[in-house]
Amino acid sequence: MRGFLASSIGVATAAALALPLALPTPALAETVPVTPAGSTQSLPLVPLGPVATRTPGTGASPGGPETRGLSARKVDTFSLVGVVWDDVATELHGRVQVRTRSTATATWSGWQDVEIHNSEHAADPDTAERASGRVRGATAPLWVGESDGVEVRVQAEPDAPATRAPSRLPSGMRIELVDPGAAGPAGAGDGKNNGPAPDGKGEMAAPGMTMEMAEASAANVPHAPIGANEITALDKADSTADAVFAGDGELAPAAAPYIGPRPRIVTRKGWGANESLREKAFVYTNTVKAAFVHHSASGNNYACKDAPAVLRSLYRYHVVSSGWRDFGYNFAVDKCGTVYEGRAGGVSKPVLGAHTMGFNTDSMGIAVLGTYTSSAPPAVAVDAVARLTAWKLGLFGRDPRAKTTLKSGGGNRFPKGRNVSLNVISGHRDGFATECPGKQLYGRLGTARTASARLQGRP
Repeated sequence: MRGFLASSIGVATAAALALPLALPTPALAETVPVTPAGSTQSLPLVPLGPVATRTPGTGASPGGPETRGLSARKVDTFSLVGVVWDDVATELHGRVQVRTRSTATATWSGWQDVEIHNSEHAADPDTAERASGRVRGATAPLWVGESDGVEVRVQAEPDAPATRAPSRLPSGMRIELVDPGAAGPAGAGDGKNNGPAPDGKGEMAAPGMTMEMAEASAANVPHAPIGANEITALDKADSTADAVFAGDGELAPAAAPYIGPRPRIVTRKGWGANESLREKAFVYTNTVKAAFVHHSASGNNYACKDAPAVLRSLYRYHVVSSGWRDFGYNFAVDKCGTVYEGRAGGVSKPVLGAHTMGFNTDSMGIAVLGTYTSSAPPAVAVDAVARLTAWKLGLFGRDPRAKTTLKSGGGNRFPKGRNVSLNVISGHRDGFATECPGKQLYGRLGTARTASARLQGRP
């Protein structure tokens, strides 16, 4: 994200304001009814008028930088926010801030910055996912916890290029308010679509599972049975057997000794993914040559018990709000070191993600849940990245301390078609001009590489 120039407004104090009783709840332009499976409220951002006509603390002074947003208002319950706009190719140069009203305390938060992504986490150009016509420009999502009120302001940088005369902000800007819903029954359906699982073994979907859930779960057979909430950890010796299921059923003899112990992985069913949201088919690349480490930039204000809800919110934001085919990352790691399955298709398979624009082919993306620009990542999260990469990269014969070459699919750092030498374990910023995975997490990748190689048993 470009540095934001000092604005003409000060950040409002974090006063605990009651919602104005006379202010009606606005009609929502696009709302999915609140259900156990989750919901998304999508509200258009509007130009903000003079200070005297606005709720205190909103927008810029007259004559100041262009500002769009929403005044404080009551909305249906949500837990995660983000801003999207029509054209994924249009960049947002400015500052996005929100404040929210907690359902637990009935008080307002202070203004919180929402990180601007500008397509750095996305499918590669010229791919079917990117060309679907559904993909939007989007900020990072921000986890705010259960809330029922929101106020938004988006302020353009004074020197931002015009996106459409005379505006310096993208068209079609909307605030997305995501409710993660409940895990379990929400995605289970009524059982009417149950049938033979798509693993060719005649196994039946578990009672209450939709066919989509069964397909996502079957992609992890034989690591776990259909309907499993987790894939259990294995020691190093037993993990070698996983290699035959990673690609075409063959493993170079030299690679076999260097597969790390498989970590425990919570499956999509385990964190409550609503499989009806994603596109049905799975898309694979040829191999896994590198792992890109990210932070989700969604904030650190979550308890580890809430990580599944954070994932359900991120998933809904990626698919419903941003227009991606599925969850963008191949794996996620929470701040307590738990590893989660991300994009569907099988944890040992080379699933094509949408995590590092330009370098999604022949790679995997791991998102550490949180923001690690100034906050240090927990040691257990860095250790989880090492354990996961020792196993997954080992399945494809990759040394975590080595370099590899990937061909750029196009991005803001390397032109399309260029062969780029990268670390086998890289940060997102190595392939795209971005702050991700945050300075503090990026600084720990050397530790992760060393630990990963050690777990593989490399000399």
